[in-house]
Amino acid sequence: VCIPGLCGVVPGSVHPNLTGIEAGLSATGDIFDAIARRAGTAVAELSRGLERYRAGETGLLRMTWDNGDRTVLVNPELGGVTLGWNLTHTPQDDLFAAIEGTAFHTRVILDRMEEHGVRTARVINGGGIPRKNPVLNKVYANVLNKPILVPRSEVTSLGSAIFAFLAAGTFKTIEDAQAALCPGYEVVEPDARQAAVYDELFPLYRTLYFALGQRDAEPAPVGLVLPTLRRIAEEARRS
Repeated sequence: VCIPGLCGVVPGSVHPNLTGIEAGLSATGDIFDAIARRAGTAVAELSRGLERYRAGETGLLRMTWDNGDRTVLVNPELGGVTLGWNLTHTPQDDLFAAIEGTAFHTRVILDRMEEHGVRTARVINGGGIPRKNPVLNKVYANVLNKPILVPRSEVTSLGSAIFAFLAAGTFKTIEDAQAALCPGYEVVEPDARQAAVYDELFPLYRTLYFALGQRDAEPAPVGLVLPTLRRIAEEARRS
């Protein structure tokens, strides 16, 4: 399988009988931390109250290229872009827009994979952030319009532990080790109304993603972006 813009597609890299696909953002938690740091606070503090936000409510659309683009454009020289600012926006608005932006970027990646025959039915949000920030999981479920599975305990190094147990002879197969060691999940289902808003916003994001991120990009109707963001924000606040 060859997928343009993805850094690694390697048979056997994760499981001997499967092909591992390496893709992702160049920063997620570091972006959230930078927003909080500029506001003189911590991410946990700034995240309080985010559950009240609705899809598109901030009127901001964020390209989370603060540390460049790892996938799909593969350009470390890009910088973050936020459209829709006004005088009333707050650091918390910026944080919520950044969460939405990382989810939109993830959707670009999953769409690229699907264009080349790799369909994603569900998403497992591993790592530290999903267990600390339930709003992120809800936003990802709504933007991707897929169930998000959040492990109930730490899984970041669990794959390495499984292969260590296999090498030590504790388990006979990978599947035996998985059955014994892998935790259960909390499942976050998408909300149909919020997902519909993101389905309207995503074409704007995708258009800007390629128009701003590629030097040889086709002309894009960017004049529609700000009025659309404002309309969606006003509708979200009235709902």
